[in-house]
Amino acid sequence: MKPEKKKRLEAAGWRVGAVSEFLGLTDEEAALIELKLDLARAVRAERVRRRLTQEELGKLLGSSQSRVAKMEAGDPTVSIDLLVRCLLRLGASRRDLVRHLSSSPSRHAA
Repeated sequence: MKPEKKKRLEAAGWRVGAVSEFLGLTDEEAALIELKLDLARAVRAERVRRRLTQEELGKLLGSSQSRVAKMEAGDPTVSIDLLVRCLLRLGASRRDLVRHLSSSPSRHAA
């Protein structure tokens, strides 16, 4: 958030802070959520890069389009394990996983 906007909001009586503060998350909990969202974005990026629809990826995984949509959205019912398995099924290497995680927007947001 731009400093000017933050000042305006605080002057109007708003409290400005991080989501983790609002939810009372520990650093570890916040890091785990960021990791899961990074992997979800990676699934979508790999699917798009390979020119697959959600339905096609679902068939490749033996799953459904709606499950792929949940994966890409970082739905709480989707495990980190499933996201990693999906990326590996798409042909991503360990190096690709590291690349996705190291170039994540959430890593640069702080």
